[in-house]
Amino acid sequence: MISHIPKIWELLEGFKDQCQLRGWKTSEHEDWVKIGDEYHNFLWTQTVHPSTFKKIAVNHKCAIRKGVSYRVVDISYTAWLFTQGPSEELLETVKENPELSRRTAIYDLSWMYTGKPFCSKLNETKSMAFQEFEKFLEEKWKVKVKPVHKPPIQKI
Repeated sequence: MISHIPKIWELLEGFKDQCQLRGWKTSEHEDWVKIGDEYHNFLWTQTVHPSTFKKIAVNHKCAIRKGVSYRVVDISYTAWLFTQGPSEELLETVKENPELSRRTAIYDLSWMYTGKPFCSKLNETKSMAFQEFEKFLEEKWKVKVKPVHKPPIQKI
C-alpha cells in the first residue's frame, strides 16, 4: 500500500515546485511548465467527452495569466490527468492520430486514488516536463508508471 496520495491539485503544486528547482518556469494560477520556448500544459479531469477532447487537443492554445490580464499562447505539449479512467475511444483517438500522439499525453491516475501504486500512461511525446512528471510520481510517491500499448494485430 502506498502512502496517502495528495489531491490532484496538490500533486501538481508539488511537481511545479520541483520544476522550479530545475530552473523551469511555472505558474501560480495555471498548471503549465515552460522550458525554453515550450509550454507543457497539464489538464486534470475526471472524464471528458471524446468530441470535447478533440476540440481542445487540436487547438494547442491556452490562456496564460500575466498580472491582471491574460494572453493566449501556443502549447507545445498537453498532458491529460484523469482521476477516473479515460475511455477506450479517447485512447484510440490519440493512438490513431500521429499529430496528437506527438503532442498529447494521457495519464490514468485512477488506480493511484484507489490505493494501488500504479498509473497507466499513453505518452509518445518528447516533453521533458512529462518525463519529469513520471519520475516525480515514481520517486516521490512510489507509483509505477506503465505504458498503455496498442493491442497486438491478430493474424488470420
